[in-house]
Amino acid sequence: MELHCVIIDDEPLALDLLESYIQKTPFLTLEGKYSSAVEALSKVDWNRIDIIFLDIQMPDLNGLEFSRMLPNHVRIIFTTAFQQYALDGFRANALDYLLKPFSYTDFMEAVKKALEWFQMKNSSAEKSAEKEVSEEDFIYVKSDYKLIQIALKDILYIEGLKDYLKIYLENEIRPVITLASMKSMEERLPSPRFMRVHRSYIVQTTKVKTLERGIIVFGKTRIPVSESYKGTLMNFLNEHTV
Repeated sequence: MELHCVIIDDEPLALDLLESYIQKTPFLTLEGKYSSAVEALSKVDWNRIDIIFLDIQMPDLNGLEFSRMLPNHVRIIFTTAFQQYALDGFRANALDYLLKPFSYTDFMEAVKKALEWFQMKNSSAEKSAEKEVSEEDFIYVKSDYKLIQIALKDILYIEGLKDYLKIYLENEIRPVITLASMKSMEERLPSPRFMRVHRSYIVQTTKVKTLERGIIVFGKTRIPVSESYKGTLMNFLNEHTV
């Protein structure tokens, strides 16, 4: 994992020392170094930055004040010669605090903490994404006293018949029949991937290949689009029409 960072410090020696530490740390990439927070504020593309090494005691705009202006995703490692600022630094949600003069060993302890933080953050985001995909990847329906898993990607359209639904699938001759209402199925399926086009039909929009005079064509099957649902469907199609 690579972390992009910037240095802000009004001491030239501190800037050079941090730059040398960053350059010999494989997972860090230096995106810039600045002698004032005001300069960095106007020059840095903060969307690209993960970590900022930030001095606290600086003219015009000090590090603590500047930290409140940073985007939430940017993590801070404060660098200062004044130990009394440590508590303020942690209150500003800093990952760590380096007291000058600090060694490369001290520096590595701080940046490893930062690396672990970003790895945990990415792992959490990936798990959330996997959960979201798994939740929307398939549904279970009861049919013939069995519980059947149906992959959403295989659904062409769903037809409602009083208290029953017929779920038509790609590469399957016969539909899956289940006892359920159109309303409950419509609420369960992700929108706008699945769209109600008639009181008796829900279609998977990505499977709609042909629309002919207000009729959706699936092979030999022709599905009417009622006036009450036509506007929503046409808006969707217009967004994807060149």
